[in-house]
Amino acid sequence: MPELPEVETMRRGILPVVGGIVSEIVKLKCSRKPISLQPRIDRFNRQVAGRQIVAVERLGKRVALRLDSNDRIMIEPRMTGLVLIADPPTREHLRIEIVLADAAVSKLWYWDRRGLGSVYLWTDAQFQQKCSDGTLGPDALEVSMDDFLLRFRKGRRPIKVALLDQSIVAGIGNLYASEILHLAKVHPETPIVAISEIKWRSIYNAMRTILELAIQYEGSTLADGTYRNSLNQNGSYQNQHRVYGQAESRCPSCQKAKICRIVQAQRSTFFCPQCQLKPAREIAE
Repeated sequence: MPELPEVETMRRGILPVVGGIVSEIVKLKCSRKPISLQPRIDRFNRQVAGRQIVAVERLGKRVALRLDSNDRIMIEPRMTGLVLIADPPTREHLRIEIVLADAAVSKLWYWDRRGLGSVYLWTDAQFQQKCSDGTLGPDALEVSMDDFLLRFRKGRRPIKVALLDQSIVAGIGNLYASEILHLAKVHPETPIVAISEIKWRSIYNAMRTILELAIQYEGSTLADGTYRNSLNQNGSYQNQHRVYGQAESRCPSCQKAKICRIVQAQRSTFFCPQCQLKPAREIAE
């Protein structure tokens, strides 16, 4: 967390900053683990002070404030970061304050409980390079079905693990990968070479459905309460979870089997053993 729906919710929530002039970037005093900040705050300010924010964009799981210089203030929340225009959950975990003039809001904050996130400045050339150097695939909400099918043609990695690879498709994380595969009725351990084109199309359609629905519900706030939207309010998609975090509960689709939990690539995976059958040859092996 946060994944594409949460970051897209952040992006939409801070749209009131568009048109504002950056007066100052303030690195707030924090006794916790420091976030990654590049360049140093004095140089950061020299490059952005007086610049207007002309757009708020999203690059995978990052929020980008595009300036009139075409430089971008990149915010990568990682596990516990929030981008806020309202009072934060706590003051002690505030990291960065962006002071604005001539905007609908006067301040934008970056808050991070564990200090795993990053705030950095990219030129337009750096941004375009990141979009085209192969380290970040097309956005999960923008990739076409044909391109999606081509990107998953090779390899024997389990489909759940492959969906987490940001170089193939950007934005899907652990939570939504489980939800997508349940809706598509594909077992998470299925090797990608064993998936038929019909099933790939089901996965693609499920990806669009789950991600768009999660955005409508403003993302998922889990039991730890870390994720909040830009107004410091809970998302509500956690109330719609099909399998994630639902181990031992009845499957909402078949109403018979209990949701199982396994570990893949050091991450928890949830699925229904009746709705998401393993391929016969995988069972035989």
